[in-house]
Amino acid sequence: MSEIIAKIDEWLWGLPLICLILGCGVFLTVRLRGVQFRKLGLALKYMVRNEESGDGDVTSFGALCTALSATIGTGNIVGVATAIAAGGPGALFWMEAAALLGMATKYSEGLLAIKFRTRDSGGGVLGGPFYYIENGMGPRWKWLAKMFAFFGTLVGLFGIGTFTQINGITSAANSFFSNENTLRLNLFGHEYTIVTVIVGLIVTVCAALVIIGGIKSISKVSELVVPFMAAAYVLCVLVIVVTHLSEIPAALGAIIGGAFGLRPVAGASLGGTIMLAAQKGIARGIFSNEAGLGSAPIAAAAAKTKSAARQGLVTMTGTFIDTICICTMTGLAIVISGRWADPELEGVNITMAAFEYGLPLPEKACAFILMVCLVFFAFTTILGWSYYSERCLAYLFGGSTAVTRIFHAVYILAIFIGPYLTVEAVWGIADIFNGLMAIPNVAALIALSGITASETEKHLFKRKKPIIIGGK
Repeated sequence: MSEIIAKIDEWLWGLPLICLILGCGVFLTVRLRGVQFRKLGLALKYMVRNEESGDGDVTSFGALCTALSATIGTGNIVGVATAIAAGGPGALFWMEAAALLGMATKYSEGLLAIKFRTRDSGGGVLGGPFYYIENGMGPRWKWLAKMFAFFGTLVGLFGIGTFTQINGITSAANSFFSNENTLRLNLFGHEYTIVTVIVGLIVTVCAALVIIGGIKSISKVSELVVPFMAAAYVLCVLVIVVTHLSEIPAALGAIIGGAFGLRPVAGASLGGTIMLAAQKGIARGIFSNEAGLGSAPIAAAAAKTKSAARQGLVTMTGTFIDTICICTMTGLAIVISGRWADPELEGVNITMAAFEYGLPLPEKACAFILMVCLVFFAFTTILGWSYYSERCLAYLFGGSTAVTRIFHAVYILAIFIGPYLTVEAVWGIADIFNGLMAIPNVAALIALSGITASETEKHLFKRKKPIIIGGK
């Protein structure tokens, strides 16, 4: 089964999909006149300043934190490690390149989410790619909206939302608490430590309690946890980077050299090395920041705001924080340590080895810090994606209460069984559903780019003074 998943993953994330997603980022960057570079300062300002009035269910910052709760997860810790381990240090370069272009993509998603959002019969806000596909492109494209909603549901249930997150949590806890004397249980034909079983149960129960509370409950938890956990993690990685400044030039050389095949991964040809680095870097980058997937606009649509362009700017800061800041720090720490090349390490253990190498603390303390960060990162992602998938399902079935209850039960069940899947299978499944979800959303962003450009020109690039022609 793992071999089949790996082959599908390799085929789906080949050159065509990479070109589609990167091409969309390039196209939107040009058409929007580099909005992600020219208006980044304004975006960061809007990020922490909510509007005093506006339609919506949660504050603009709350909507961003909900989106960040879904994006800042195992992709920032485990995803970066698996990308570098598989594609070499060059994967980090392609991850960053995709993120810089993806900020324009994320901006477009946030803007369109507000532009085409609507309300249900109960007064609740409805928005996301399915609505800007149907209302922006027209009713005859509703099949594309349903395709997105279908794959979006699967991404939450079997990809980003459950398997990868709980698997990362239990792996980190197992590495920290377990030893050769730890009690082991035989489940599903394999042995698992009692730590894996207990931690899996605790996370499942805690997630269930918050998920049942809906978007407002998820938003409150996210606003409390996300800023703290992101700052704490970045501080730890900054300590590693600052205390190893002399090793930074060599690490940057390895990243640039690996990105362009100058330092090939063992056993790969020149072209194969570049393609492998690009494939793993872009795939894991998109997994982490979700630019192009269409998940963030589902949360952005609930923001209390009057300006679609303003919310677009706030939404794009998610990619900046997630990848340009957090993933870059993680990647540098891993490359500096050199532990990515150890064939005996995989997933979270690579990042844990990098922390043990870089932090001036005892190994046990380093492992504990990373475990706590990963638990919070992954837990909030579980919460955020439960909301995303629920919205996708509501679009498909009209918000049926019975369907929602069944979904909650299946989602919680997926969290429960996640710890017992292999790392390779978990990440392969996540990559496949991510790719399938991105296709209809990217198509819509390109088709609606004229509206995005018009709104951007009107609200962000408007001239302060009229042009005087002929001295009049």
